[in-house]
Amino acid sequence: MDSWIYVFGVASIAALIVLIASGCVLALKGPAWWHQTGIGHFFNGIHLWSVEIFFFVMVVHLWGKYWMAAWRGGRARVWITGAVTFLVAVPAALTGYVAQQNFDAQWISTQAKDGLNAAGIGAFFNVTNFGQMYSWHILLLPIAVVVLVGAHVLLVRRHGVVPPFELEQKLATTPAEGARADPPAPASTGAPT
Repeated sequence: MDSWIYVFGVASIAALIVLIASGCVLALKGPAWWHQTGIGHFFNGIHLWSVEIFFFVMVVHLWGKYWMAAWRGGRARVWITGAVTFLVAVPAALTGYVAQQNFDAQWISTQAKDGLNAAGIGAFFNVTNFGQMYSWHILLLPIAVVVLVGAHVLLVRRHGVVPPFELEQKLATTPAEGARADPPAPASTGAPT
């Protein structure tokens, strides 16, 4: 199976590992450190770019598997765990953005508050509360993402990767409409040529 789309699943896991490692360093040091020191800015940048890469390669992986119909062959649970992982990663990113402790975080949290209230779920998430968002961001949602990724990988190992559609082979073996499949064989006279 020689398709580049398989690389994006592994790239998602690699970005997740960097994301968690840089997040652990940031969580140990706290917001004052990541805003006021050079090394803090460095780790904050690593964390930000690993999030960007994680989401980019995860979306490419998700769409690639969607167009490959990755749920074929009894792999529906594999597809579902991947899609749910994406849906859990989105609020993890949102809580990270509102936990930045800067003007961007204030703007994002007030806009998110209005959006969550409009959706009817604002009572469950107080996005303007740093403590609540920080707890969701560094503990609850990352655990959920890691558990879902682990389940996804185990299901992939159990069911295997979905093979690409074999369209080229089918087109090569299927005759064109109105054409004969095989040319007629020449008549043999039995005489040497």
